[in-house]
Amino acid sequence: MKKINRRSLFKFAGVSAAAAAGVGSLHAQEKKKNPFLPEKWDESYDVIVVGAGGAGMAAAIKAADNGAKPVLLEKLLFTGGNTQVAQGQINAADPVRQPKQGIEDSPEKHAAQTLAAGDYRGDPARVKVLCDNAYDVIVWLEGLGMVFKDTVFQMFGGLYPRAHSPAVPKGKGYTSVLTKALAERNVPVKTGLSVIEIYREMPFEGDVVGVKVKDLKGRIMNIEAKKAVVLASGGFAGNQYLRELHDPRVKDLGTDNIPGHTGDVMLAATRVGGYLVGMDFIQSTPGAPAGKKMKIILNTDVGGSIYVDKRGNRIVDEGARRDVIRDAVLGTPERYAYTVVDDVVYQGYNSAVHESIEQGIRINEAWTAPTVKELAVKMGVDPEGLQKTIDRYNNVLVKNKKDPDFGKAPRNLVKRIEKGPFWACYTGMTVHHTMGGLNTNTKAQVLDALGQPIPRLYAAGEITGGIHGTNRVGGNAVLDCFVFGRIAGENAGKEQSRA
Repeated sequence: MKKINRRSLFKFAGVSAAAAAGVGSLHAQEKKKNPFLPEKWDESYDVIVVGAGGAGMAAAIKAADNGAKPVLLEKLLFTGGNTQVAQGQINAADPVRQPKQGIEDSPEKHAAQTLAAGDYRGDPARVKVLCDNAYDVIVWLEGLGMVFKDTVFQMFGGLYPRAHSPAVPKGKGYTSVLTKALAERNVPVKTGLSVIEIYREMPFEGDVVGVKVKDLKGRIMNIEAKKAVVLASGGFAGNQYLRELHDPRVKDLGTDNIPGHTGDVMLAATRVGGYLVGMDFIQSTPGAPAGKKMKIILNTDVGGSIYVDKRGNRIVDEGARRDVIRDAVLGTPERYAYTVVDDVVYQGYNSAVHESIEQGIRINEAWTAPTVKELAVKMGVDPEGLQKTIDRYNNVLVKNKKDPDFGKAPRNLVKRIEKGPFWACYTGMTVHHTMGGLNTNTKAQVLDALGQPIPRLYAAGEITGGIHGTNRVGGNAVLDCFVFGRIAGENAGKEQSRA
């Protein structure tokens, strides 16, 4: 194999031999201007964290706790990222809550299920770190003031009862306590700043030393990182071209991500040597069908909800992998389905779910009725078909704790759908999570095409790839953000200062 040297890398990158030679002399001529870096820095911090979602907030907090002075940069005018609007469940093998519910679990079991759910395309080493640190994250968050409910459950796509629900609906509890922690540490948070380039001493060599940003008025600013840069700007679900390029099956689907998750920072990292993995693995979850306005969720409790098609027929195991449910929904003639629950399950949902259902009812995208057949009429579903499906679900599947139709696990066949009023909503598919992104290691360092860490460059959260494999387990995304956000921030904060 031909030996790859620095000059050949510059040639590959389109840099002339003369420029490469000039750069090669930089180390010997420290006073000579580096053409790859700005003439001056407008601002300087120890650690720059890009993206103010859960991963970025966690990273900034841990960097500060390790003696660094970080800054948190956010593209949008508000913080919180997708964490703010997430359903909020977080997985962990819990030695306190689970034994009280008679649930046997362990980090090893969590890791094994995560690897299997991703068709063994996830990195076992990082999956082990993810699951080994899960309960520590719960304890850390509680120490910051986060409150979780006393019981755990199996959430949609979660595959096992280890999901912890925040007491405050959705992701607002996380962002509230993290915002408070940032303020207590005097971490500056700058919004409305898009990172357009990452500065490295040379295109494929040396340290990462800062970023170029652009504000909403188009003004450019260069910010120095004396210790490290942490990338936590989310995935690329908001980039229609990229997501449809890598997975044509999601063509014409919308996304439930917040604006701004377009992969710009991920691509900037490739220009300084970062390598992308798993870009074809794109997850869709229930949301608004094409032409409808609202994403309404009634499926979080997999033991008390069913998916039916327009004929009233059940279509899938509600506790299955998310990609299996996606394929079942998109496999209907209409390319959408419905979720149905009874009043016991509905009342168990939080106020955010109730508010969305009430809004959906006003625009005819959700429905409620005292009987199953009346509900079906409002839904536009065959009343006899839906009644037959629910009768079979109650009197055969739940009664016998066995699902001969789709193989739903006995632990999820414990709730009859029998108490009115009954509730339903559309279940279409929207792009939810991109499992591909920057390749990293267990220390959250960004790796190049040869698997070597790029000095002083870290990444965490959905901008990374190679952890979840082909299919991300429900409840593992928030966990991923906090586990590797904390690792990235701690390691970035411990770097020796360049100045």
